[in-house]
Amino acid sequence: MRRTDPEGHGPVRYGPPLPGDGLPVLPELSACLAAAASRAEAQPLGGAPALLEAACGYWTRRGLPCAPDRVAAGPGAPALLLALTAALSGDGGDVLVPRPCASWWAPYARLLGRPVFYVPTPAESGGVPDPYALLETVRRVRTEGGDPRLLVLSVADDPTATVAPPELLHETVEAAAAEGLHLVSDETWRDTLHDPHQTVLLSPAEMLPDRVTVVTDLAGALLPVGWPAAVARFPTGAEGERLHARVLDILTALGARIAAPVAAAAGYALDEPEPVTERREAAVRLHARVAAAAHSVVVAAGALARPPQAGRHLYVDLGPLREALAEQGVADAQELEDFLSARLGMSAPGGHRFGDDLGALRVRLATGPLLHGTDEERTECLTSPSPLELPQVHSALISLRSALDDLRDDAQRREPPR
Repeated sequence: MRRTDPEGHGPVRYGPPLPGDGLPVLPELSACLAAAASRAEAQPLGGAPALLEAACGYWTRRGLPCAPDRVAAGPGAPALLLALTAALSGDGGDVLVPRPCASWWAPYARLLGRPVFYVPTPAESGGVPDPYALLETVRRVRTEGGDPRLLVLSVADDPTATVAPPELLHETVEAAAAEGLHLVSDETWRDTLHDPHQTVLLSPAEMLPDRVTVVTDLAGALLPVGWPAAVARFPTGAEGERLHARVLDILTALGARIAAPVAAAAGYALDEPEPVTERREAAVRLHARVAAAAHSVVVAAGALARPPQAGRHLYVDLGPLREALAEQGVADAQELEDFLSARLGMSAPGGHRFGDDLGALRVRLATGPLLHGTDEERTECLTSPSPLELPQVHSALISLRSALDDLRDDAQRREPPR
């Protein structure tokens, strides 16, 4: 398959957005946004006091107490990560990330001219590097004259939809601390655990409070993807104070402030009133069921995927179907992205968007597009006791099964007789 239309492709022009929830906007959030739409004044850089207080309350309820002078807000997590990367490594430091990782992590380091080094993750989960691979990567980078300073990780991960076990996180955090690295913990998906009673999620900031900055994009569980807002929690101590001040300087230089109506909605959501928590819990339950069903379809077709534990997505390896895909002209992740996106009628970004090898046949599939339909039909998904049996969801899962089963059947026909 030859790519003739470059629109939407390429490392700069296309970065897959966070997986949306596929649901209508919560009416209370819409009302909050509309009520603030007439405000003409600009929000302060780094966030207004009310928003910062709401962010402090949000983190304190999760066992991460903080004060407003150690919090900053920006128009989405990418803006905050850019400022953090510039503050921590902009004068010559190198950046470490797990492989695979969120699509927006590495581009901001490269934009600043900083090298990015990928560190393998263990078999059981993504988002957090294997501690021994981390130590070896740091040693190699320093041997080659580099200066690793920053490790970005995510306990609840995009793209793999897994949650790193506490023992792995502890070992990795210890290794990073021993090497003097600063950690940025992307906790965008921490509130989307599919089974919160069986899945233990710890923040690196609980283990290393003076060397971890936490970043949370509110599009993970609180706001629509199209309303960019994120908050960052800085470490304790003098170093955290300096980093906070430097990040505010960079956000000021960028003019990176949240739009006033979005800031109003963000503050309301961070306070977690009952309508927000009820919607979040219902949406998480829905996407957990849809993700589990999609995972069953993928595995039955002969592909590989870790069972999704968080978020609204799963990460699929179609390597076992490589020969069948080759018959369709698919030999790498970009061609697989094009092929599946066209066949499924939904975006299926290839693993190369997330730092994986181009030759690996991996894609991230989001569950939001499987909830297509009218606003009423998508809202019904939240309240139905059997959302997978609703016509629009059932039809979407059938389409996914059909597309993958065709590849499986092609692969089986090419197997030599036993």
